Amino acid sequence: MIQISEAAQAHFRKLIEREAIPGLGVRLSAQHPGTPRADVRLEFAEGSELAGDEWAVDCDGFTLWLDAASLPFLEGAKIDYEAMATGGQLQIRAPRIKGVVPDAEAALDARVQWVIDNEINPQLAMHKGHVTLSEVTADGIVVLNFGGGCHGCSMVDVTLKQGVEKTLLEKVPGVAGVRDVTDHASGSAPYLPSRGAA
Repeated sequence: MIQISEAAQAHFRKLIEREAIPGLGVRLSAQHPGTPRADVRLEFAEGSELAGDEWAVDCDGFTLWLDAASLPFLEGAKIDYEAMATGGQLQIRAPRIKGVVPDAEAALDARVQWVIDNEINPQLAMHKGHVTLSEVTADGIVVLNFGGGCHGCSMVDVTLKQGVEKTLLEKVPGVAGVRDVTDHASGSAPYLPSRGAA
């Protein structure tokens, strides 16, 4: 499931011994898993701080706790520690942390969500905007809500047709079109306000 080198175990053991708290271990979790912003979080944890559903990895002198919800994204992860003249560097490699591209057999909504998370939202984030998937209808229409800087933006129709819809039609077989169901009149911080807006 996860590999932790002897050097990394020795590093953690030294840090834990310095803390001198009985039962102190290390918890590893995935933050924003399955997205381009995915990262790992490593922290000390006492038994009272655990949720109770973590997976325990017995190491030499301590326990590494793996967050249960993060398990699919931590599969195959490797933790190593490289000692250097100036100190050392902990390295965590989790090849599945950003998720796995759904194959052609995956459900249409899963394939749409992947493209939204990994291609569309990173682009919209440049204008402090994002979209969320409401549903994919039986006839392949992707129903979206715009948020952030896209909520109420005067250019949202261009973004929808020339950006979001074009990308989904090209990248996700089975998508027939895209529909925006956002109440844009209620947008409080649009990237480009419409004319006449205060």
